[in-house]
Parts: sequence; C-alpha cells; structure tokens
Amino acid sequence: MKGLPTDPILPLGLTGFAETFRRGEITSEEVTRAYLGRIAVLDRKLGAYEYVAENQALKTARAMDHLREAGVDLGPLMGVPIAVKDLMVVDGMPTTGGSRMELQDLTGQKEGPFVRALKRAGCVILGKTVMVEFALGITGVSDGRGTPWNAWDRETHRLPGGSSSGSGVAAAAGLCAFAIGSDTGGSVRVPAALNGVFGLKTTFGTWPNEGCLALAPHLDTLGLLTRSAQDAAVAFAAINCALALPESLCRLPEPARLGALKLGRPANYFFDELAPEVAEATETALSKLGERGAVFEGVEIPEAPEREQYFPVSLPVSLLASLGRERFQANRHLIDPVIALRIESAMEANAVDLLALENRRAQSIRRAATRFNGLDGWVSPTTASAALPVADLADPATGLAFALSMTRNTQPGNYLQLCATTIPLPRRADQLPIGFQLMCPAGDEMKLLAMSLAIEAALGRADAPSYGEEAAA
Repeated sequence: MKGLPTDPILPLGLTGFAETFRRGEITSEEVTRAYLGRIAVLDRKLGAYEYVAENQALKTARAMDHLREAGVDLGPLMGVPIAVKDLMVVDGMPTTGGSRMELQDLTGQKEGPFVRALKRAGCVILGKTVMVEFALGITGVSDGRGTPWNAWDRETHRLPGGSSSGSGVAAAAGLCAFAIGSDTGGSVRVPAALNGVFGLKTTFGTWPNEGCLALAPHLDTLGLLTRSAQDAAVAFAAINCALALPESLCRLPEPARLGALKLGRPANYFFDELAPEVAEATETALSKLGERGAVFEGVEIPEAPEREQYFPVSLPVSLLASLGRERFQANRHLIDPVIALRIESAMEANAVDLLALENRRAQSIRRAATRFNGLDGWVSPTTASAALPVADLADPATGLAFALSMTRNTQPGNYLQLCATTIPLPRRADQLPIGFQLMCPAGDEMKLLAMSLAIEAALGRADAPSYGEEAAA
C-alpha cells in the first residue's frame, strides 16, 4: 500500500526497540508518528480505534525522548506506543464502554492504578480501541460502536473476536506495538486467536480493575495482546514493576525446557466439536512439541462444562445490577440487540439459584486446582473455529447461540480462576489464524510465560498480515 509506513517495532520486538531507543538510534516520536500514519491509512477500513489521541500521544512521545536525553530510564516500555481498550479511563480521552449510552457514572472520571502504571512505565497511549458494548460479547460483533474487521481478510468482513475486538485487530495490523484488553470469559484470548497474535489472560486480582467499566467485578481480568510471547513477557514484567508488585513478578522469565514439561490434554470438553482445520493445526502442534520432548497426558476436567450454566446467568445479572433495571429499560433501544437479549435474561434470575451457582463455582475452583497435580499446565485449542464472516451472525438468535459456543474453551479458565495464554499457530498462506491455549493455576503467570516462550520457539513465531507496506516518503 503506497505511502504506508512500516511497523517500526515489529522487526525489533520490545526488547530490540528498548535497546535501540537507549542507544539513541530511534526516537519515540519517530515510532509514534509511524503508528499514527498506519492508523490514518489502515483504520478507515479496519475500524480498530474508537478514539485516536494524536496530539496527546505525540506530546508524550517527545517527553519520553527528552527524558531519555536527560539520562532518565523508565524501563523497557519507555517510549512504546500502545493502545488500550475503551473501558479504561485515560485522562483527556473519552470512555464509551462500546455503548451509545452515557456510562460516566459507572466508569468514573479518574484514571485507575493500571493506567497510571502504564504511564509510569513510559508507555505512549495512542488511543482507545473499539470494544463490544459493555464487554458482553465474544464474537466482536456490536451495533453500539461498530464491528472492526478481522486483520486477515480485506475482502470479507470476518469476526474480530471480542470483547477486546479493536485491541486484537490493532495488535495484529501493526496499529500499535501492543494492546491492552480485558478478559471475563475469553475477551483477550479469542480476539488474539482470531487475529493471529499472542494473548495473556492474567489471574483474577493480579492487575487492578479500578478505573475500568466493570462487566462482572468477580471475574474481570486485564490482559495483553502482543506480537509474541517474548513481547508479552517483557510487558508483563515491566507493568508489574510499575505497579510495585513483588520482585518475583518483575523479572523476565527464562524459556522453559520442553523436555521437562508434562502437559495435560483434557480428555473431555476442550477437544469436542472442533472445525477440521482447528483439529488438524492443533494435532500438528502437539506432535511437534512431542518430538521436542514435551509429554502429554490425558486429564479429566469435569468442572469445565459447568460454565454453560454459570455464565449465562452471572454476567447478565452482574451487568444489570450495575446499569439498573430502569436505566436498562429506558435505553434498551440504544443497545445492541444480542446484548440486550442477554441483559434482559437477568430480569428473571433467581437469587437462590445464583447463590447456588456461586457456591458450586467456589467448590469447583478448589477441585480443579488438584487436577494440575503432576502437570505443568493444560493445553487446548483456543477457539473451535477460525474467524467466520460477520454476515453469518446477522440473526440475533444465531449470534447469541454462536457466542455461547465460541467461549467453550476460554470460559473454563475464568470459571476456574486460572491464568492462560493463546499462542498463534503456524499457518498456510490460505489459512486464517488459529490459536493454541495454555492454562495454568492461579498466580502461575511466570511459569505460564516461560512455557509459552518455549512453545513459541519450538513452533515458530506467527507471521503478520501484509498490507503491501512501503516506507513513507
């Protein structure tokens, strides 16, 4: 595409950029202008951004350059241009939560500790990415603020995945160095998988949610969408450091040794009803990892199917409790029809039944933790299919049914309070991206990332979509 700037950080990675930046061979303003240039050209079609803070981003980038020249080093994310999901309050930027409704009373007006940590780390926030309304949707389809195009098909409007739809597209299309999303039932992992990037879902409570629009405060987690496991490891450690988390979480993990890993392959649920191309790509990946010494052992996870009863009740009830019945009913005409149907279902919820579901979940979290005994983690496909055309979900009832099936492999990680990653698998030229999921017990992010690094090295890093980039004049 003539005049499109190349992605300046893609060939370097975050580590390479940090080294180049510190040597004075590249400036933050230079890379920020390149990303803003790519947004100006590509996002007219892709629709990943809700709001682009061009002037604010350039001012921040220049400030990072001046600090570096003065000998200040804020860490490996200093001067890195990023995007954040539009449920996070950022000074000087609007927050819509993906909705046409006014939600400022729910988001607040003050930045939360996570956004403040991003700024302390020296990140340049390019703007806010489009999201599914209220974060209640996994396909990425949303009437509220529009549905971004999957980064891999410029001819057919395909599902971007949600609810961090814009973050997945922006990370894949090189419209930022990496993006921030949130994950309540797969909302980082699904858009990462469908757009061919790496996704990290953190353990509930690891990163603070204050200053964010809540979908389900007892489930919401923040996460990363990056070009590689290596970039995710760098960003995770740097953000932890800026949040003043324990030193053990601020060190860059070393890749695990594949020959020492024993990974659980769920014998129930996770490998059911897969599209043929997903099943084939997953089996090929497992075979390659096995050749490198990884051992796979069958594991039964009877708690996983419980998510089918839990999420259709818990999420709508939580959201309706935040919105209030009267406001929901008064503004129903403004809400995406599929999402409105889901919220409306909470009107009939029974408190006794909801408490029973929560009690069962607490017991299942404890039981599932024991199923990791002797195993370093569990593996599965991230989604059962690649990105379908948006037109296939035009009927609201069809869209709702597909959304429930699309979270089959991701919601168990939230339900059972795990941390998880999705790793893009190598793909043929005629193939859409497919994700490989790795799950670990709560609090095991460093081990999770160490294993992800090893798996990425064994399988090879995924490619990026090409838009015919030419260096800008």
